[in-house]
Amino acid sequence: MSTKMKKKEKQTNEPPKQLSGSSMLIEALAKEGVDVIFGYPGGAILPTYDEIYKTGIHHVLARHEQGAIHAAEGYARVSGKPGVCIVTSGPGATNVVTGIADAMIDSLPLVVITGQVATTVIGTDAFQEADMIGITMPITKHNYQVRSVDEFPRIIKEAFHIATTGRPGPVLIDLPKDVSLATGMFDYDSEVNIPGYQPTVVPNRLQIRKVVEAVAEAKQPIILAGAGVLHGKASSELFEYVEETNIPVVNTLLGLGSFPGDHELFLGMGGMHGTYTANMAIYESDLLISIGARFDDRLTGNLEHFAPNARVVHIDIDPAEIGKNIETEIPVVGDAKRALQMLLEEKGATGDTTEWRAKQKQRKEEYPLWYKEDGETIKPQNLIELIHEVTNGEAIITTDVGQHQMWSAQFYRFTKPNRWVTSGGLGTMGFGFPAAIGAQFAEPKSPVVAVIGDAGFQMTAQELSILQELNIPVKIVIVNNASLGMVRQWQQLFHGERYSNSLFPIQPNFVKLAEAYDIKGMKVENLSDLKGALEEMMAHPGPVLMDVRVAKQENVYPMISPGKGQHQMEGVKPL
Repeated sequence: MSTKMKKKEKQTNEPPKQLSGSSMLIEALAKEGVDVIFGYPGGAILPTYDEIYKTGIHHVLARHEQGAIHAAEGYARVSGKPGVCIVTSGPGATNVVTGIADAMIDSLPLVVITGQVATTVIGTDAFQEADMIGITMPITKHNYQVRSVDEFPRIIKEAFHIATTGRPGPVLIDLPKDVSLATGMFDYDSEVNIPGYQPTVVPNRLQIRKVVEAVAEAKQPIILAGAGVLHGKASSELFEYVEETNIPVVNTLLGLGSFPGDHELFLGMGGMHGTYTANMAIYESDLLISIGARFDDRLTGNLEHFAPNARVVHIDIDPAEIGKNIETEIPVVGDAKRALQMLLEEKGATGDTTEWRAKQKQRKEEYPLWYKEDGETIKPQNLIELIHEVTNGEAIITTDVGQHQMWSAQFYRFTKPNRWVTSGGLGTMGFGFPAAIGAQFAEPKSPVVAVIGDAGFQMTAQELSILQELNIPVKIVIVNNASLGMVRQWQQLFHGERYSNSLFPIQPNFVKLAEAYDIKGMKVENLSDLKGALEEMMAHPGPVLMDVRVAKQENVYPMISPGKGQHQMEGVKPL
């Protein structure tokens, strides 16, 4: 049986027809099942926008290109389908570079179409020209510049195939204006055939059996479940495997929700601000089974002290990740879902882990996440707990990067997949709010709460206009500590309390800002008012912006300081 992916495209048997390049794009998007586009028009992409006008395809007009691509990311993260973003050339295209890089490192499937100047003037520094192929080569899974309308159908089809297969990622199509106006034969029935791109989906059976043998011998095993479990739609298989083997589970930041956060074998998130139980379990383990995680530095801490006594199994669809950061004894290249199915098929024995599991249970009870209540002062941790309570843990939560992100990851217990949308690897401020808009389009009937810092919100606040225009019921909760919270925390801990440009004594009136967009605005300063305000926010049928004033000096704990190992966490307190 071949372990390579072979994609059979749905054949429509439609005869080829003469179309312009722009018409080809719109036709192809329809055939790919695209139901929403996020974008912003401009000169070089106008022929495509003319076709959007004629066909009525659902287009969401962002107020800045950064908002468009982050919305496409949020849509992709929740739906599992490729997010589509269309922008013009030059500054329009360069404004999506951050989002492309964000999607690349977090493995989000995007198809980004950038307008480009005509082929006749490419390379002449023409008006609004930017070399998007050169700029995005390091941050895309693949990119194309269309030089002939005849090759455009093949390029579009390959772009969607590459973005969504193997390890997902962003693919860029740079579309010169004259190509979008030219006509050619549109044939979308051919199969995708890329000899140099054949991702391995089905793992090697011998490697799977090695994993089974290792599990049978282990006394202190741990599963590290990353975002690859979610991308592979393997949450149910992971749950079944854990139920069968009784191996405790740790999530990466982006893997949250891949395993129920209320399960007795769930130990919490690992890494810099993970739980003490999760990090110590990794440190003491004798077998570490990583599924769809890439061992980034925020997870591992000092590599010398990461799982020092463990045999490492690394299951990943991207072979480049295996052995990149952590020495791997049993590499398994393949899709997470298929790998877990094969492990279940083997029906292997498990070692005696009774003492190990009892130890984890005791640690969870003795070393929970904690914070100190302080009268009427709102602690951000309590805010997240109350959001969880008011939403019954059912909301889709989006965040930027920083303290509010870590508190959300720690205190909102995710029990279902694809309810957690955050900027992981790149750590992008301004991501969370537009990503919430995309998430709401992906799941219109689900509650979506954007938990955002007061600083990050101001980077993409103009996207409030989308909520105003379309009455999208996204709820925005600003965790307002009047600072760049995580920057301030590091300046306090590692830079002698020299708060260089991290404090915001002057802020806009966020309630009035919301009202300027005809959106309900709320401000909460006292703990006794918080739960009622959150209930009012969630009951409101339209969008809401809530400015919650939290303790300004609160820090995120526990924490692994730079250069320390997982067993050297600070801010750990027994119950």
